[in-house]
Amino acid sequence: MNRTRTPPHLITLILLTGFSPMSLNMFLPSLANIAVDLETDYSTVSWAVSGYLAITAIIQLIIGPLSDRIGRRRVLLVALLVFAFASAGCTFAPNIEAFLFCRMLQGSIIGGYALSLAIVRDTRTEREAVSLIGYIGMAMAIAPMVGPMLGGVLDTFFGWRSVFGFYAAAGFGLLLLCWFDLGETRPQRATDTSTPAPGTTALIREPLFWAYALCSTLSVGAFYIFLTGAPLVAQSTFNVTTAELGLYIGTITVGFMIGGFLAGRVGQHFEPTTIMIAGRVVACTGLAGGLLLLASGITSAELFFASTIFVGLGNGITMPGSNAGAMSVRPDLAGSAAGLSGALIVSGGAVLTTVTGNLVPQTNGGQTLLMLMLAASGLAMAFAVWAAWLRKKGGYPARSSDPSL
Repeated sequence: MNRTRTPPHLITLILLTGFSPMSLNMFLPSLANIAVDLETDYSTVSWAVSGYLAITAIIQLIIGPLSDRIGRRRVLLVALLVFAFASAGCTFAPNIEAFLFCRMLQGSIIGGYALSLAIVRDTRTEREAVSLIGYIGMAMAIAPMVGPMLGGVLDTFFGWRSVFGFYAAAGFGLLLLCWFDLGETRPQRATDTSTPAPGTTALIREPLFWAYALCSTLSVGAFYIFLTGAPLVAQSTFNVTTAELGLYIGTITVGFMIGGFLAGRVGQHFEPTTIMIAGRVVACTGLAGGLLLLASGITSAELFFASTIFVGLGNGITMPGSNAGAMSVRPDLAGSAAGLSGALIVSGGAVLTTVTGNLVPQTNGGQTLLMLMLAASGLAMAFAVWAAWLRKKGGYPARSSDPSL
């Protein structure tokens, strides 16, 4: 059976996944200018970040199952069209109400990330998907570093509206690219209208899916904990400058890129759960080492942030396996799995950032920060081990090794 029809090129998948984080952070340098220009306060305009994150979680819960029912191509094209017009709306917004309304609609771009993962699983075996997602993640990690820099340059020379003009142009460009390059990749059996499409409830009743999804959520959660606590710890404990802090924060992203490359290289040769556990061991080992250094009285900023690099490295190794595994539990529901996993990651990140903000003390918070990161990474390892046990117990992947099943 022919499982796919004109699957997209790798560059298309990279652009779709990479533009999602850029839509979140590229305009961050402009927040203050937006508040001044639209005559509002900073706390109100900050809803463009917090509200946007909440909307993307909801959108993923809708887009994933919808793509399982009517196809990846149609859903993705509509999502890109909405994003492009919403970006144009932000560009010409006359007031904060119109701006925030259009900004929320921009959340549809998250479909580019979620559905790209589903498309990879549609067109590859499970192990091949691990490898490809690793390479895509490696390239995607560049976007969070480049986005704010590009946004800052555009704002400086052309004003904040030019950033959203760039979003609009890129949105229409991606729409055109996908129109010509992306065919329908949903498994053929799912297009059979003689039988009802299985619901998302069939997926959430699978313990194996939750093992994969919660491993992803807590792995990324350790990164959210780091982003929340690192600025405070860097200033209060190590007295580093903001420029140095930016460099230290960037190192965890470099670690993620390296981890993604390693997963891409070895993903086809090992079980996804083996890759996941290896990534968790890397993350936990680095954090444990950092805690031992602090306990021995060593408080060097370089050594502290060297230990947090292992979180990025471990996540880069783990995430391709956990993503591919979650979508392989029910390949006919790969879109739902990608959407639900993504929503859990965003929601979990929101919870963990709140917890971190309340628990990390104003002074000498380095040990608390590393302990919180280690707790999240350790729980993620427990779920990875659980996934391995469930696979062995249930005879997986014989049940669904073929995406067409």
